[in-house]
Amino acid sequence: MGKAELFLADGVQAAAHGKLAGKVALITGGTSGIGLASARLFQAHGAQVAVTGRSPDGLEQASAALDGQALVLRSDAGSLAEIDAVMAAVKQRYGRLDVLFINAGVASPAPIEQVSEASFDAQIGINLKGVFFTIQKALPLFDGPASVIVTTSITNQLGSPNFSVYGAAKAALRSLVKSLGLELIGRGIRVNAISPGPIDTPMFDRLGLPDAVAAAKKRAIAAKSPSGRFGSADEVAKAALFLASADASYMVGEEIVIDGGMSLL
Repeated sequence: MGKAELFLADGVQAAAHGKLAGKVALITGGTSGIGLASARLFQAHGAQVAVTGRSPDGLEQASAALDGQALVLRSDAGSLAEIDAVMAAVKQRYGRLDVLFINAGVASPAPIEQVSEASFDAQIGINLKGVFFTIQKALPLFDGPASVIVTTSITNQLGSPNFSVYGAAKAALRSLVKSLGLELIGRGIRVNAISPGPIDTPMFDRLGLPDAVAAAKKRAIAAKSPSGRFGSADEVAKAALFLASADASYMVGEEIVIDGGMSLL
């Protein structure tokens, strides 16, 4: 069965009649976790997809996971020059952009006394500055109605010891989404956010914690969750698809929380 013949659970013929049929989508941080799950789902719904990442192994694995059909680009999400290069590559390959999902992010947890200026700048550079300028530099590629989706985090409203810089950047994104939502809707560009809670993705494993400590923290988080588990990347991807599609055509400046009830505690 070919890609154009794949059927979704609801019986919709994917590539031909999916929710993003004929659309072009760029997903930053799209080579693993939430980004890759979203890229696969967007592709199944008919989108032509471009993804960015930094790890050579991740880029290779993402290309294979997307059947070699996606534009896979190495890019530092905090570098304006590399953001420019990504937009140029998307324009050259596809000519336009309909969906921008800014999912790239980095966390470097540390007590306040141990946060260096370099770590502070790196986290703000990717998690805030990079997001702002990715949206800015994507604007010339939008041709008609478009959707911008930003990945925030439930840490933008909850206190999270050792994640103060990360949480502050994500809180700034919540404000940015509301401001740009109002600023860009007149151009037909909807800006919204997804706010994940504990999601089972490789990002947790990249925090640099010893394996035993990481496993203990995961068990503690799952036990605390009202849902009793971590969420999956696929569950977040479904919310991203909703915001990317015409199903969310009247949503502007909103933030969808996907956290199994954690933020209700």
